[in-house]
Amino acid sequence: MSSVLMQMASLKTPLNHLHNSNNKSSNFFSSTISTNAASAARLRLRCSSQLTADHLQIERRSGNYSPSRWDADFIQSLHSDYKEERHMRRAGELIMQVKMMLVKETDPIRQLELIDELQRLGLSDHFQKEFKEILNSVYRENKIHERKEENDLYSTALAFRLLREHGFHVAQEVLECFKNEKGEFKPNLVDDTRGLLQLYEASFLLTEGESTLELAREFAAKYLQEKLDDEIDDNLSTWIKYSLDIPIHWRIQRANASMWIDAYKKRADMNPIVLELAMLDLNVVQAQFQDELKQDFRWWRNTSMVEKLPFARDRLVECYFWTTGIVQPRQHTDARVAVGKVNALITTIDDVYDVYGTLEELEQFTEAIRRWDISAIDQLPSYMQLCFLALDNFVNDTAYDVLKEQGFNAIPYLRKSWRDLVEAYLIEAKWYHSGHKPNLEEYLNTSWISIGAAVILTHAFFRVTPTLTKEACDSLYGYHDIVRWSSIILRLADDLGTSVDEVNRGDVPKSIQCYMNDNNASEEEAREHVKWMIGETWKKVNEDRVAKDSLFCKDFVGCAVDLGRMAQYMYHYGDGHGIQHPIIHQQMRDCLFHHFL
Repeated sequence: MSSVLMQMASLKTPLNHLHNSNNKSSNFFSSTISTNAASAARLRLRCSSQLTADHLQIERRSGNYSPSRWDADFIQSLHSDYKEERHMRRAGELIMQVKMMLVKETDPIRQLELIDELQRLGLSDHFQKEFKEILNSVYRENKIHERKEENDLYSTALAFRLLREHGFHVAQEVLECFKNEKGEFKPNLVDDTRGLLQLYEASFLLTEGESTLELAREFAAKYLQEKLDDEIDDNLSTWIKYSLDIPIHWRIQRANASMWIDAYKKRADMNPIVLELAMLDLNVVQAQFQDELKQDFRWWRNTSMVEKLPFARDRLVECYFWTTGIVQPRQHTDARVAVGKVNALITTIDDVYDVYGTLEELEQFTEAIRRWDISAIDQLPSYMQLCFLALDNFVNDTAYDVLKEQGFNAIPYLRKSWRDLVEAYLIEAKWYHSGHKPNLEEYLNTSWISIGAAVILTHAFFRVTPTLTKEACDSLYGYHDIVRWSSIILRLADDLGTSVDEVNRGDVPKSIQCYMNDNNASEEEAREHVKWMIGETWKKVNEDRVAKDSLFCKDFVGCAVDLGRMAQYMYHYGDGHGIQHPIIHQQMRDCLFHHFL
């Protein structure tokens, strides 16, 4: 891993990055779930009177965090009619009608379009059996994976993308028929706007070394951007704008469903049965989310963290909202509730290290967690005692549930993930207190852990895995590549969205500043490089998520991939977690509180 970081950190230019620009190849990096925060500069203040008197004379930093925007009474009073049996019954009727549509459709291209539409509308988990049968038929009977002759660009690219999304091996060579003798995509393809869009979307399923897909992205992106200046169908124009902003493969499905429903409503070929199901299902799932959020909220209030640790971010709703994207299968309520608590603990402990604790206190706290010794907390200040006991209680409760349900002792594994996290936090705290400015390689070797993704995923693992084995747990806690790549995407997306605010308040340099320092580069150049690194990491994710020899269940691999997607969603417009960016704030309201009408 470190040799890869060294190679990537030493590159001066990103060979042109991501989705909205040209894109080339190389390797990967990292991000911090709870290092988001703050708007103003890092202020100095006296210790709060709510904390112990023996620390009143110590000058401490403050993130100057705003209080939560969410009213506690409002959260506890949430109630939705969509939990009622009549809505469940109607949803069941609509699901059966859509299943009949999928079965009766004989045109394979229309079948693929239905799969694509249902996925974007957030309905895919109702139709996995039907999707599998259709895609198996397309793969075997139509043999798109073996086609070499020229074919329709739209249908070929659509089939290529959906097959790869669902784990089928389709070689990039199926696109060779659209290239000329010079190895370039044929100029006449520019007239096929729908085909260009599907080609562009398909290109994000690439793995390392797939130069045809690299070329496809550059070609399609260039001409799609030009299409926006032409008079084209409004629905198609909307999709192009969405795709150039963030491609479908990088978008979280559930959080974006309302956006696609709004677009679907306006289509001339809109199917009223599909639309009714999509709107009803969104409201039914929202009712489930509200019940889960209330569970997390009651736990959070019982910890007294908000009252006892006023320096820390109160972001319970944001912490739960992350889980709606990370753990998407609706049946995994326990996993979402648990991960919401994990996120809240990470956010609080991160603020202990980044904002409030003295270096001596942080060393003591790290040692207490390293030893996981309850008796050691007597030597800690009271605010740290509260953190330690809240963490210990949570780990023990989680391990108890796992032992009760599966007969597996998860305590050693769960504790390891928290030990590794605070060790990384302490390294960064020492950098801050000593004024050390790490280079990009040094920074990333620590920050892919300090972002907290490994803690999130390792806890999710125990709640979504149907049968636990020691072999899988050992592989997971050796930080399997799928966990590393997800962590790196989160770290880099976080840095893009939060680093300016964090550095302004006095935090250690992030990936952007490290690259600027290492290469005497501008901030714009550094940001382009970080975006390019995200694209390179996705190539690794694309390969590992369909690995045939994986020890992990499909739902856990999905959590790892979706964590990367949720990271890009939360930080696309800025800091959606700590500072509560208004766009993300509105998206949270729509997802969790506003019925879709």
